[in-house]
Amino acid sequence: MKGFEKLTTTKLSAWIQLAKIQAKQGQISDRIPQLAKANPGWFAVHICCESGKTISFGDTACVFPLMSVIKTFSLLYLLEHLGAERVFGWVGVEPSDAPFNSLEQLVSDRGRPRNPMINSGAITLAEKLPGKDASVRTLLFCQWLNQLAGCQLRLDEVMLASVRLTRSKANEAIANYLAETGHLENIEIALDTYEQICCLSGRVEDLALLGKLLACENGCISAQNRRIVKAVMLTCGLYEASAEFAVRIGLPMKSGIGGGLVAIVPGEGAIACYSPGLDNIGNPVGAIAFVEALAQELQLSVFG
Repeated sequence: MKGFEKLTTTKLSAWIQLAKIQAKQGQISDRIPQLAKANPGWFAVHICCESGKTISFGDTACVFPLMSVIKTFSLLYLLEHLGAERVFGWVGVEPSDAPFNSLEQLVSDRGRPRNPMINSGAITLAEKLPGKDASVRTLLFCQWLNQLAGCQLRLDEVMLASVRLTRSKANEAIANYLAETGHLENIEIALDTYEQICCLSGRVEDLALLGKLLACENGCISAQNRRIVKAVMLTCGLYEASAEFAVRIGLPMKSGIGGGLVAIVPGEGAIACYSPGLDNIGNPVGAIAFVEALAQELQLSVFG
């Protein structure tokens, strides 16, 4: 019997109560004014099983921007469209022990982004998305994901306006340095594309459906590319806490400052959570607490 099939509503609700208590330790991101409007008490989970069974709980009607969670899928998109050799000519796969928007690390690495899950890597790859400008790129990418995963992502224009109004100085500095070192050609297109794809929004169900693309065999995506993305998620997806959670939980995961988290259980399905309170690294506290309880109880770790 697979792990998810053992789930009972009683256990699930107990873990969610536990996660909600933990979530109170988190802080809502206030760097983007629109993000700061989230209710710290919101919590939602959606699990998509390979069998087609789904399990949903909590504030599942909440719509949130994927923010950094989208980095996982822009990597997948480019691997599928351009191939691993080209993609990893632009970015590395080294874990980072510096914050996700660190300019210092980029400088010490002479402008080559460590991995696609931190901002330098994601901004570099945003410039490579197919399309003549940022809006076309975002639209094509969004359509591709919706078609493949059966989800309903859309661009949150209000969130995007808020992001543009308070454009990250760290991201501007990163983009300028990438351009100086020959890793970026068009700073404005790269940043505009990056900001737009981060504002693709949906519900936990949409995020779980995206995760299922990586978790389960499907005729649409190459098995090799799915493996690559999951490996990068495991080692880099939770920023400098990735190694700690690889040991504690043992699942490929990716978080975003919008409060989203997706965890992949290869061959079984995907767990998506929404919990907007973050720890000081930028990972959602409640979501990680929930996935950890689930993974330990059901022995979901990829390491057996």
